[in-house]
Amino acid sequence: MLAPAANASIYVRPAATAPRLNIVCEGPLGLMGAPMRFARNTEIYGEGEGADYLYQVVSGAVRTYRMLDDGRRQIGAFYLPGDIFGVEAGELHLSSAEAVGDAQVLVVKRSAVMARAEHEKDLAKQLWTLTVRELRRVQEHSLVLIKSAEERVAGFLLEMAGRNAVSGAIELPMSRQDIADYLGLTIETVSRTFTQPVQSGTIALETSRRIQFRNRAALNRLNA
Repeated sequence: MLAPAANASIYVRPAATAPRLNIVCEGPLGLMGAPMRFARNTEIYGEGEGADYLYQVVSGAVRTYRMLDDGRRQIGAFYLPGDIFGVEAGELHLSSAEAVGDAQVLVVKRSAVMARAEHEKDLAKQLWTLTVRELRRVQEHSLVLIKSAEERVAGFLLEMAGRNAVSGAIELPMSRQDIADYLGLTIETVSRTFTQPVQSGTIALETSRRIQFRNRAALNRLNA
């Protein structure tokens, strides 16, 4: 966990591990903080820690997760460039957040954002929209557990496609194990389920992580 500096609205960390970067970020947090670099699998915040900051992905990807009592990991969400995370209803984080690969994340003090939102209607509206979107995401993800493995994988691919600017193909930043922990499946089931739409010609695996969509309507039918 990074330590906040006194009277500052951003994190401070040794320059060798988290240098500040001169990058302009769009969105409600873009002018209120500075991007920080997190190496692959580095924790950004931990479950049960104070939710004193908000975060926006500049590049790379971030996963939020909880560890279950039996030692399994349940990933709750993946955040891609432009996404804001760390939004909590209470004062503590209900999950942990890690960089999937090397990532740049904008970190802004929550109190500074809220204080500014009291005087800027546009910012307040953006934060409200963000909160509603996050609630909808949680509700939709909760339905995953009642679906079959085929439906879960199809829904995941469609979700990633919907968040990708390039139509027709997606580059997954996460591993098969990440996908399994997100969908509540074993990695063997995910790998086996991925082969079915490949064999049917619904998708093509250009690499282990780059997926070409050939029949999105078939995926939609699987996810229905």
